[in-house]
Amino acid sequence: MLRNVSELNVEGKTVFLRVDFNVPMADGVITETHRIDSSLPTIRFLLEEKTARLVIASHLGRPGGSPDPRWSLAPVRRYLEQSLSQPVQLAPDCVGPETARLAADPEGARVLLLENLRFHPGEEANDPAFAASLARLADVYVDDAFGAAHRAHASTAGMVAHFREKGAGALFSREVDYLSRILTAPERPVAAILGGAKVSDKIGILKNLIPRVDLILVGGAMAYTFLHARGAAVGRSLLEKDSVAVAREIMAEAGSSQVPFLLPVDHIAAERPDSGGAATRNANIPEDRMGLDIGPGTAALFADKLAEAALVLWNGPLGLFEREPFRHGTTAVARALATSNATTVIAGGDTVAAVGLAGAAADMTHLSTGGGAALEFLEGKTLPGVRALEVEGPV
Repeated sequence: MLRNVSELNVEGKTVFLRVDFNVPMADGVITETHRIDSSLPTIRFLLEEKTARLVIASHLGRPGGSPDPRWSLAPVRRYLEQSLSQPVQLAPDCVGPETARLAADPEGARVLLLENLRFHPGEEANDPAFAASLARLADVYVDDAFGAAHRAHASTAGMVAHFREKGAGALFSREVDYLSRILTAPERPVAAILGGAKVSDKIGILKNLIPRVDLILVGGAMAYTFLHARGAAVGRSLLEKDSVAVAREIMAEAGSSQVPFLLPVDHIAAERPDSGGAATRNANIPEDRMGLDIGPGTAALFADKLAEAALVLWNGPLGLFEREPFRHGTTAVARALATSNATTVIAGGDTVAAVGLAGAAADMTHLSTGGGAALEFLEGKTLPGVRALEVEGPV
């Protein structure tokens, strides 16, 4: 079981808070703050609980195990300081004598942000010495970085063993709670919407979800491999020929489990992604065109079926939503969910972005920050970051 941050004794102690502030940046400016904003409730809670000092740690980008100013957390420090309305100090490193001094300084800022964890190769290698150095900075460990929970890194797994007092932040707990609901299905009917580019990326999820859900809706580029497997013409649409056999297998599994497996009945197709599209009359796509969005008939069908659901998981856009001619299907489904009574769990960065573009983000129950971690969790895998926090028996 996991202890929530609210169950920990943090008063007067230094807390090491692992977060996922791996945010998009352009020329040193944060372009999207969802991941930072999602951990602000945990940060504010710890500060309100009279924590002596909060040591915040994150990775950013892929600097390759050595310092690179392009991946400094300095822009994050500025944003945090504005959001918290109090000083936030940036350590020159995440380990070392100066960082240790700052973490222990009773006169220093209550919030100390460590420099990028991935400036050291020991982070991704889960090096024991590096993990021990991180652990020496604090008395209590809290993980709010669910997006990194599928990685057995020093800050998400190795260092946790050094703490008796450890737990999950509010965001981490919320992620586990809502994703677990999909797998344990306390609310029915349960529907899963799966999109995105490749069937091969979703095989594990599909196989794990079929026995657990009541309806599966498939769109996006991955739908064309399933449609081809059913004998439909897909024109020049993205087709994973190596996945056709497994697509047939998955549809057969759904059929034997009596789980409806809905594919697009029409499309928005075009000669190329940078041109305008036109709706097809049925599931077949002309040989000189490619499918780039679900059609209006499919959007209406999906919306109608989803109106019956009590719990909905959505992972993967239903079309090339980045381009205006091919985002209407995704937008229509997002808005249908926004006005439904279902508990809605949106997983995956592209899906969260698409829901935001549709103006429906505020009406969703949970926008997951998990990315790959959410996908592995939904596949039924035990994540290293979750395993590290588990405690046995009553706490």
